[in-house]
Amino acid sequence: MSAEETSRFVRLRVELVLEVHEEDQVTKAALRRLAQDPELPESERAQAEGTVTEDTAEALAYLVDPFDLVSEVPGVELQQASWSSERIDYDPDSPDWDLDEDDEEGDEEEGGMG
Repeated sequence: MSAEETSRFVRLRVELVLEVHEEDQVTKAALRRLAQDPELPESERAQAEGTVTEDTAEALAYLVDPFDLVSEVPGVELQQASWSSERIDYDPDSPDWDLDEDDEEGDEEEGGMG
C-alpha cells in the first residue's frame, strides 16, 4: 500500500497493572485534580468525589488520562479514547498474565516493544 492508501488513524492499545502502596495518596491526588477541574460542573463534582474516595481504582482512572499520554507527541491528535480500571488478583508468574497473548496475530504489523 502506498502512503496515500493507508489510513491516518492508529489504534494504540496499552494495558497497565499498577501496584498501589498508598491508597490515601492516590485518593488525595484524585480529589486535588477534581478540585482543579474547571470543566467539571458542581453538580457532578460531589458525585465524582464520592466515587474516587470509595474506590482507589476509580481514583486511578480519574488520574490517568489518555490525552496526557499523547498530548505532547508531535504530529498526532487524539480522536477517541476510553479506559477503565478495576481491582484484580495479580500473579506476575502466572501464564495468564502474558501481555503479548492478545497480539500474536498483529505482531508483524506493530512496531515498538511488546
